[in-house]
Amino acid sequence: MRRQLLVIAKAPVPGRVKTRLCPPCTPEQAAGIAAAALTDTLTAAAAYPAVQYTIVHCGQIDAGPGWRRVAQRGEGLAARLANGFADTAASGTASVLIGMDTPQLTPALLDAIVARLDTCDAVLGPAEDGGWWALALRDPADAEALRGVPMSTPDTMGWTVHALRARGLRVGYGPPLRDVDTAADARHVAALCPGGRFAAAVHGNLAAA
Repeated sequence: MRRQLLVIAKAPVPGRVKTRLCPPCTPEQAAGIAAAALTDTLTAAAAYPAVQYTIVHCGQIDAGPGWRRVAQRGEGLAARLANGFADTAASGTASVLIGMDTPQLTPALLDAIVARLDTCDAVLGPAEDGGWWALALRDPADAEALRGVPMSTPDTMGWTVHALRARGLRVGYGPPLRDVDTAADARHVAALCPGGRFAAAVHGNLAAA
């Protein structure tokens, strides 16, 4: 199956990213952790075979060679997600969207999501906080179901499933992951991927906190 990878991300600007890390982090430290999370995410995503790699960005982000850039648009996260799928859609190509809050991502985890598209129209990667870390759609046009879904709540996963099923889609599930929102999350996730830039950033900025 042809597939493309989308990473929706916000530029790691102090005071605008990972604000729930403050305190114990300063805004600058939190931004450094966010930048490292994004770097590790892009590295893992680029290691997974796809026909296209796109960063759906808010702010100035240099994703490096091999990545195209598409600006986020719309009011609210639900609209930005739906528009991100629509603005990058390619005929006959499934789309897999992930965020920048799961730097423990690996190509194997992505493969576990994509493999479910053989029998499902949509596949979600559940997040431990009640949201989701990945959404794969056989037909990117089905992202229209996201409009109006409450985002960043403990019930976001459930509302997303409901919206997808209401569109007549067969919904499957991939592996659950823990998002990085708080200092406890950051320490936990860093322990899962000790060799990456994220773990180094957490160690450098949270070790004494």
